[in-house]
Amino acid sequence: MKQVASLQYGVIFKKAFCDVDIFKGFVKAVLDIDLEIDVVETEKAFNPVIGKVDSRFDLYAQDEKNRIIVDIQHVRNKDHYDRFLHYHCAAMLEQVAKAENYRPPLKVFTIVVLTSGDKHQKDVLTIDFDPKDLNGNGINEISHKIIYLCPKYANEKTPAAYKEWMDAIQDTLDGQVEESNYHELLIQKIFDAIENDHISPAERARMFDEFNDEEQKQTLFAKGIEQGKLEGEKLKALEIAKGMLTKGFDISTISDITKLTTTEIETLK
Repeated sequence: MKQVASLQYGVIFKKAFCDVDIFKGFVKAVLDIDLEIDVVETEKAFNPVIGKVDSRFDLYAQDEKNRIIVDIQHVRNKDHYDRFLHYHCAAMLEQVAKAENYRPPLKVFTIVVLTSGDKHQKDVLTIDFDPKDLNGNGINEISHKIIYLCPKYANEKTPAAYKEWMDAIQDTLDGQVEESNYHELLIQKIFDAIENDHISPAERARMFDEFNDEEQKQTLFAKGIEQGKLEGEKLKALEIAKGMLTKGFDISTISDITKLTTTEIETLK
């Protein structure tokens, strides 16, 4: 059993997957593409900004020979489907320089890894940009694609080519892995890279910052739910009070039943 830093943290995910061999291996497993790259960029941004949002790509590599851009996004956001569709489109739009030709010279593939689960509970979801006829047959005009992977829901039907990668990512979330369960050498390389002894003080500090940010988001979300619940209860009480007023109940009785103040009930008149 090996003690590791969790891949739920962006700083740890980027530490592992910015390795060129690991990045290429993961892309090969998911997209069946053999990339020819020498570097993987982190926090990639376009200058000038595309649109009104300064999109930053967690992990970004560009294969000029095969005319391919691959972007891997690690995420824990509630708007991940729209967010990374926007990022994906930004990577396409950045290539179009003239109105005479709207076809980007490089294909764009985005892999989004959802480490915190998802309300839809699907292991793999794809957005395929190729136009299709009414029978679902593509015409092979547009190759761009987005793939959303949620390791939490990997199952026996998940494509074998990348199920082991998804299982490995999920396995790290509790801070320890049984490395003997994995046969892919590049996954072993991930475990070595994120082993606790190999995490620097600066990386630990960033993990702590990410943890605090997530805690704050969860607190605000919980407060929002509670506020919504209270507002819903208040609206329900007001509706009951309206009905009681029309039936001739006195304000004191309505207040006792609905817990509304007499002033609130008076305004309903």
